[in-house]
Amino acid sequence: MMHPPKPASRPEKTSLWRYVKLFRDDILSAQPAKLYRAKMAEFKTPFFRSYLVNQPDLIDLVLKERPMDFPKSNRISEGLRPLLGNSVFLTNGETWQRQRRIIDPAFEGGRLRDTFPAMVAAGQAAATRLADGVQEIEAQTSHAAADVIFRTLFSIPIEHEIAAQVFSEFRDYQRTQPILNIAAFVPLPKWMPRFHKKQTRVAARSIRALITQLTEQRMEQIRAGTAPDDLATKIMTTKDPQTGETFTTQEMVDQVAIFFLAGHETSASALAWALYLLATHPEAQARCAEEAADFGTDPQFADMSKLRFTRDVFREALRLYPPVPMMVREATQPEHFRNRDVPKGSQIVLSPWHVHRHELLWDNPDGFDPDRYATPEGKECLRHAFIPFSAGSRVCTGAGFAMVEGPLLLATVLQKWRFDPVADKVPDPVAHLTVRARDGIWLQAIARE
Repeated sequence: MMHPPKPASRPEKTSLWRYVKLFRDDILSAQPAKLYRAKMAEFKTPFFRSYLVNQPDLIDLVLKERPMDFPKSNRISEGLRPLLGNSVFLTNGETWQRQRRIIDPAFEGGRLRDTFPAMVAAGQAAATRLADGVQEIEAQTSHAAADVIFRTLFSIPIEHEIAAQVFSEFRDYQRTQPILNIAAFVPLPKWMPRFHKKQTRVAARSIRALITQLTEQRMEQIRAGTAPDDLATKIMTTKDPQTGETFTTQEMVDQVAIFFLAGHETSASALAWALYLLATHPEAQARCAEEAADFGTDPQFADMSKLRFTRDVFREALRLYPPVPMMVREATQPEHFRNRDVPKGSQIVLSPWHVHRHELLWDNPDGFDPDRYATPEGKECLRHAFIPFSAGSRVCTGAGFAMVEGPLLLATVLQKWRFDPVADKVPDPVAHLTVRARDGIWLQAIARE
């Protein structure tokens, strides 16, 4: 069986200007093939120095052992600040620590159980929206993931007027803004243009204005004692245990923006690729459908244990198509990696895309094999070479949320629908806001009897 689609790599020798052009079109195909074998690679020009690190112990050093010595690069904000403001995704130091102290309690295990009925409702609504015939499946998973966010965060379905507007604006935003601006990956000199697009800035302002409406309404409900017990209320009423302060409305708008970006866009990407992988691997789809039937139409949180293989399918989708393909950190002091001096201020690039497909780490790295996670080798890679949510203290707050949401939505959809590939519609993976397909993912949906 052929491997799932993978972008072509660029030629080994490419000029800086050609690289910038390739990067702007697609981060993934702008990289050389040797990065799938390299333990570390240096990218050096007269203007900057970056190091892409694939070696697991060095990744652990940056993310787990000494995370404060490798803060997020401020250049990340060059592309995302218009939408995300001063959100937890972009901040460092004490500001970030304070934000996590307030946010993290909302995503603890007990709270996930509380959000489960809203996730089930969103999954069942997604299954109902589907129809027989050829479907552009990314549009469907985007709708479903956005529905999950609004139901769990604000207790409103996607059909709510403001929720629908946010979703519409975000669809305009997602295709115009890459997850990494070129200046985030390679620290360009100040005189070089950043290629921001006007429509990106306009869409970001519109989204933030709509989120502000929802946040101000919730603030009023909290003061009146009528607010529902959902994630937004939990976060907005949680006091920082060190200062006793809660988020202001503006601070909450920043956080809601990243919840929507991380919780909607990334989940939509992973779900779409998971359905494509199942469509092209009918035996795996049949196994998931069997688990889905056993899962039932009125599942409880404890029933998630019935979706073991479905969970591994979702993991494999995250491995092959990690929604956020690259992360950038900055060295705050001189380092010595693999017998190389890494100067202070260097960009340390961690690439889930390359680590997850690394030829020295994974068996059959480009193949779809959900059963790999049941083997000792697969479990070892899962611990040290699987970073779709980052790792360590800066691991995505919603990682546990996503690992419930993904298998759950797959199961609720597969209870009612079978998916087949469309012969002349092989998706081409590209990294825009997340790893998506250049012209969408088209699948044939067939109702189960």
